[in-house]
Amino acid sequence: MTEADVVCGKIIRACIEVHKALGPGLMEKVYQQCLCRELTLQGLQYKSEVPVSLNYKGVQLDVTLRADLLVEDMVLVEIKAVNEWNALFEAQLISYLKLAEKPAGLLVNFNVPLMKDGIKRLFNGA
Repeated sequence: MTEADVVCGKIIRACIEVHKALGPGLMEKVYQQCLCRELTLQGLQYKSEVPVSLNYKGVQLDVTLRADLLVEDMVLVEIKAVNEWNALFEAQLISYLKLAEKPAGLLVNFNVPLMKDGIKRLFNGA
């Protein structure tokens, strides 16, 4: 088991804890703030609204891409509170993983009856 696997497991447990306390139906920012608190309680280091830079053919572009969370400097977390899953969410996280050169990411949708149905783990295939 890699270090990223261990961190992902801890993040998933934190998401489940937040979902148990709040349930579905709130805005993404509410879940993000509560998840940050839970990560702190679990002793995990994180950054919120992490800039993801874009270098295109040797030129650093002036665009603002932001990942919701970066945990332990290795796992990107994108938080959603949506009724329907969109494949674009996965494409976005995979792109962020490549651009940020991070090994793993979690897409987390809190707007589900069971949290296990709202979590998808993705890997940087680059």
